[in-house]
Amino acid sequence: MIKKVLKFGGTSVGTIDRIQHVANIIKKEQGSNNRIIAIVSAMSGKTNELIKLSKNISNDFNKREYDVLLSSGEQVTCALLAGALINIGVKAKSWMNWQIPILTKGEHSNSRIINLSTEKIDDFLKDNGVAIIPGFQGISENGDVTTIGRGGSDATAVALAKIFKADICEIYTDVDGVYSTDPTKIPVAKKIDNISFDEMLELSSLGAKVMQSSAVQTAMMYDIPLEVKSTFTNRKGTKIFNQENIDYSKSVTGVAYSKDDAKVSILGVEDRPGIAANIFEPLSKSQINVDMVIQNISSDQKITDLTFTIKRDELSKTISILENNKQIKYQKIVHNDKVSKVSIVGAGMVSTPGITYKMFRALSDEKINILAISTSEIKLSVIIDETNTLKAIRKLHTTFDLD
Repeated sequence: MIKKVLKFGGTSVGTIDRIQHVANIIKKEQGSNNRIIAIVSAMSGKTNELIKLSKNISNDFNKREYDVLLSSGEQVTCALLAGALINIGVKAKSWMNWQIPILTKGEHSNSRIINLSTEKIDDFLKDNGVAIIPGFQGISENGDVTTIGRGGSDATAVALAKIFKADICEIYTDVDGVYSTDPTKIPVAKKIDNISFDEMLELSSLGAKVMQSSAVQTAMMYDIPLEVKSTFTNRKGTKIFNQENIDYSKSVTGVAYSKDDAKVSILGVEDRPGIAANIFEPLSKSQINVDMVIQNISSDQKITDLTFTIKRDELSKTISILENNKQIKYQKIVHNDKVSKVSIVGAGMVSTPGITYKMFRALSDEKINILAISTSEIKLSVIIDETNTLKAIRKLHTTFDLD
């Protein structure tokens, strides 16, 4: 008997018809002698609707109540799916975050799951029941409802797969699996049958929307097999596995992009030990994540220009923090929020020379200027003008034989 965690995203449960379709998928899975825990997201569009309601009250809506509000979307789906299963003869029960409980730690809207009680649910599974659990949420040590960030249902699914010692965690979505790039933008993108945790982690953190990066990281740490598959077709999905099975024959696996970045440059900064720490420490304390960092030092080594990227919606907050930072001296701050990040990812990049040159030449051929660069062993990212995003993706996808 196999224990499975099945996660269904917002589009998979977006209507009553789709919820009933998901119920039939679960019934079929359970009929194959599996023990099933289903994690559900809010119905598509529901979370945005709830956010809009909070903004109608206040642009500074109380964080505790914000989590209570947003968590209601998944709870609605839980009850509807459990009801749909019962209606087709499947023993099912919904469990709210506080009933299990799912214990979390951290700030409101950005908590993480640290543990949960398994006994009641395990007993229910052994009695041939299907447990339906809301994703994206938990409860703090103080008894407050918490959420774990947008897309957090993936993280919930992987955390529960770990804690319940599931044999596999399957992520059901509206696509057949992981693609070499966004198939809605590049029709010649192809589905990847197998991908390593490392590659998937890079793709998801760089803008690929199929899985949340923290969920991939947790699966990688605890070697939890993942499969991304479609709710709406019976086609084979994408299997995500450990590093031992990486295929090094392919230099580049996929091309990712994100359009929610902004570039900030601090020009004429006094160059002395500790200056970078003085710049970035206040940003870190304000929970602003800094991505790419480039430093250009003048020939006399007295001043430096420092460029870095952040999320676009944090630009005004970042500029305010920099301007009020009395520990740094500079000539001026310039910024650009009309940029995008385009990246190539592939385990084979480690052993394939010339990848960097090939990428830069491809962008040059399209007259695309590179504004910033960041690299790792299996990733190469560049910041470019936002208007060139689609042209860059098409060119790189073709250049690295991914069409």
